[in-house]
Amino acid sequence: MSSRSATLVDVMATRSDAGTSLVTRTVAVLFFAVLTAAAAQISVPLPFTQVPFTFQPTVVLLSGLVLGPRLGAASQVLYLAAGIAGLPVFAASPVLPPGVWRLLGPTGGYLLSYPLAAFVAGAFARRGFDRRYLTSIVAMALGLVVIYTCGTLWLAYASVGRTAVGLASAFATGVAPFVIADILKLAAAAGIVPGLWRLVPPLSR
Repeated sequence: MSSRSATLVDVMATRSDAGTSLVTRTVAVLFFAVLTAAAAQISVPLPFTQVPFTFQPTVVLLSGLVLGPRLGAASQVLYLAAGIAGLPVFAASPVLPPGVWRLLGPTGGYLLSYPLAAFVAGAFARRGFDRRYLTSIVAMALGLVVIYTCGTLWLAYASVGRTAVGLASAFATGVAPFVIADILKLAAAAGIVPGLWRLVPPLSR
């Protein structure tokens, strides 16, 4: 594995023996699944949309940068599996359906996009985009586009039990209210992984 293709979790894992390496990767996947669930609990409902404000997208994108494409996606699949199983990992809401039904509701497109968004951010991390602040922003922004696209299309056409509202209305209620806040969160979070790389001893890189 070349140093440019290694993610942070790769470096952490390769510094141990084979058994510990597997444990490291498994713990890292579990950590980001739990962190995504924790971020969902910081949820602010907005009166003009059924999509609440949460910190989940930021955590999803960080999971890709730290874990790489496959493990990043795996952490989000695990998160969704916990929600499908009925664990209280989705954002608390008096109007959105609980459990597996949340994936069929108006926010289902956002949730189902998480594995793909983590994969996209992780794919760019594999190309070294996680090493610098500006390129980390690019990797995370591309993952955020995936979340917005899937969420908007779902809101517009696929949300079960609702009349199709069209792209313009879906964008107005599912993207526009969140863009500025998400950009600010992304700008703040994009420095985390490059900062962690500076702590990695040179011989491990």
